[in-house]
Amino acid sequence: MTIFTNVRLVLPDAVIQGTLVAESGRIVDVQPGRSAHPSAVDLEGDFLMPGMVDLHTDNLERQVQPRANARWPARSAFLAHDAQCAAAGVTTVLDALCLGDLGFDQGRDQTFREGVEEATALAGSGALRVEHLLHLRCELPARDMPGLLDSVADHPLVAMASLMDHSPGVGQYRDLDRYRAMRVRQTKMTASEVEQRIAELLAQREQTLEPQRRFALDRLSARALPLASHDDETKAQVTRNAGDGIRVSEFPVTMEAAEAARDLGVGVIAGAPNLVRGGSHSGNVAVMDLLRAGTVTAIASDYVPSAMVEAAFLAAKEIGLPAAIATVTSAPARMAKLEDRGRLEAGQRADLVRVREHRGTPVIRETWVRGERVA
Repeated sequence: MTIFTNVRLVLPDAVIQGTLVAESGRIVDVQPGRSAHPSAVDLEGDFLMPGMVDLHTDNLERQVQPRANARWPARSAFLAHDAQCAAAGVTTVLDALCLGDLGFDQGRDQTFREGVEEATALAGSGALRVEHLLHLRCELPARDMPGLLDSVADHPLVAMASLMDHSPGVGQYRDLDRYRAMRVRQTKMTASEVEQRIAELLAQREQTLEPQRRFALDRLSARALPLASHDDETKAQVTRNAGDGIRVSEFPVTMEAAEAARDLGVGVIAGAPNLVRGGSHSGNVAVMDLLRAGTVTAIASDYVPSAMVEAAFLAAKEIGLPAAIATVTSAPARMAKLEDRGRLEAGQRADLVRVREHRGTPVIRETWVRGERVA
């Protein structure tokens, strides 16, 4: 049994000065006031919040390829990613692996295959600090997407799937001038080569998008997984997706789409880096504006695990700390159908994060998974 006392407990509806007791990997008691038990651990007035649940992170890709022409060994990359999640207070992470190559991101299919292989091999091995599940990012216009999805759709670690379209001129990349400039900057292609590739991708999209969308929906239907759309632009898109059982809108790029999702009862996932940086790096809607409009259900790290806690504390300035912490804990846990975590309540997993504010910035001091310290 472990007793944490002299701590500010972030509960679902309040922050209280109190004591939390954990035993056998579970929270067994939460009480106001300070414990006089001789074995109680004094947390010095810091915050204690539930471990964060990250529904979407591409951070593994950043570890696999730390530089443009330098690919890192898969096992080492996965372990580095795991350690970063633990240090960031993320105790459950859905590793977002991209299924399908649109020709600009060479190596993503290899990252997908190796990511699944390492997640499978390391699960239950004792080598990982936090719990890893899989989020399948299905690139609908990519010709190789169906085969990749078929290979992993029944995998027991798959906890979520999203349907994406990263074609030029669509969603995140609807600004074609910005897209052209980005591809020229990121690749060794000339402007004319990029233009030719854009034309090829748009022709491919015309052929593949709708049949492969239907394939993905049908292939995933037996699992009853949470399904998300990605980079929604319009009310019509959100409405159509909801009619097909897609009840999560991931990173909507316009206020129109986010408000439509809210009004339809569709959960909205926003990106933490957008909030921390003060806006979208792609010129899309700012998450702070979405928060003020009451359209954000959950916040995901997107590509920076450490952004989760900072985004939550920034959100607290608008919606209060309990509601803000819920966007990175209980709300994403519910979206992923993980009802045993995300709240400081008796019976929940003892996934815990100790946080101290330093000049307005939240600093993760310790992380526990099932009551065991991992960072």
